[in-house]
Amino acid sequence: MSPFNIVILAAGKGTRMHSEQAKVLHNLAGRPLLQHVLECATALKPEQIYVVYGHGGEAVPEAMRHFAAQFVKQEPQFGTGHAVQQVMPQLSDDGTTLVLYGDVPLIQQATLQNMRQTNDALVLLTVSLENPAGYGRIVRNSKGEVLRIIEEKDATPQQLEIREVNTGILLAPTKLLRGWLAKLRNNNAQAEYYLTDIVGMAVQQGVAVHTVQPGHVWEVQGINSKLQLAVLERTWQQVEAASLLEQGVTLIDATRIDVRGKLVCGSDVEIDVGCIFSGDVSLGDGVHVGAYSMIKNSSIASGTQIAPYSHIDGSEVGADCQIGPYARLRPGSELHDHVHIGNFVEIKNSDIAAHSKANHLSYIGDSTVGSRVNIGAGTITCNYDGANKHRTVIKDDVFVGSATQLVAPVTLGAGATIGAGSTITRDAPADQLTVSRGKQITISGWKRPIKKK
Repeated sequence: MSPFNIVILAAGKGTRMHSEQAKVLHNLAGRPLLQHVLECATALKPEQIYVVYGHGGEAVPEAMRHFAAQFVKQEPQFGTGHAVQQVMPQLSDDGTTLVLYGDVPLIQQATLQNMRQTNDALVLLTVSLENPAGYGRIVRNSKGEVLRIIEEKDATPQQLEIREVNTGILLAPTKLLRGWLAKLRNNNAQAEYYLTDIVGMAVQQGVAVHTVQPGHVWEVQGINSKLQLAVLERTWQQVEAASLLEQGVTLIDATRIDVRGKLVCGSDVEIDVGCIFSGDVSLGDGVHVGAYSMIKNSSIASGTQIAPYSHIDGSEVGADCQIGPYARLRPGSELHDHVHIGNFVEIKNSDIAAHSKANHLSYIGDSTVGSRVNIGAGTITCNYDGANKHRTVIKDDVFVGSATQLVAPVTLGAGATIGAGSTITRDAPADQLTVSRGKQITISGWKRPIKKK
């Protein structure tokens, strides 16, 4: 099979973004623009992916270092044709080359696969727009054959009326692409080497020029400003919401949900307004997520109810749990089935077994908690000594009274009861009451301070 390579152009400055950050590193749906393109390109399984970068310097390859791509610097930048020229020495003449753009983040794999159905031809991805302003126009002859692409700044008033526009995305035989790039000239309004000029060269040589249209217009919308970024963000969230609704997910308001990664839902899932899902999130059958909750890189098993304003990050939650409101599960938390974590309770790097509960105002960090444990309100595990973290072990059927401090490392034996207001610094024996309090006294004659005038 002949080599198939992908070149992603990501060297633009993005002046209209008004930012010191490289344009392709701005986020859409929680991920950099360039990351969206790289993920799509990777799914096509090319022999090699090349990213041409420039503005933003080494921040671009550094941010994308987890992708198996080669990064080629374009400096200075003399246009899109010049950008592709930077990669040509690394490409063999056999095979084909696909050109994508780092600021066109939502291009879909299916559309690119359609482009690959044609061999030994130049394939352009075009789209018809109601308002084609800003795009190069596709110029065709009376037979409908493509003649060339004219950039808007070089177009005549008649050509500006054309609605079919160039997206910039193209597929070409590598040998032909090399020859066309060598002939590019910069005699245009911008004094740049336009990649689009190769279309006219292909026509002159009698090479077939085919066009493919994307499945959706939003696939080819590019980002040049924060306004365009905001508009495309909302567009993509509507696409995500529609997909969830089609799967049977109940969205209380489909205009008020943010999916910033991958959200997988079972049946009868209900999501209230203002929720944000980041990274990889899975919601099991019958999960309800309360309003304004944030879930990141976590899995929630079936039947669990998440009350409003809860934050769950890097955690695993079992079936039929009750979480929140205002609960926080930090990375490394694992809750087994039928666990209750209530309002203003924070869990970090802890394993909590089935049927245990911490319903109010507590902090459980670096702990192993057994089954049927009750953590009283205001209880905290003192897991940090100022230099190192230590672990607390609470075995099955323990009852911890309110306002208790468990100073790690410490173990509470099975069935132990800890009296309210205790500070536990040593292991508590199983099936016994352990209390640590000062003697209660009353000071006679003491008067409460009054506010000075």
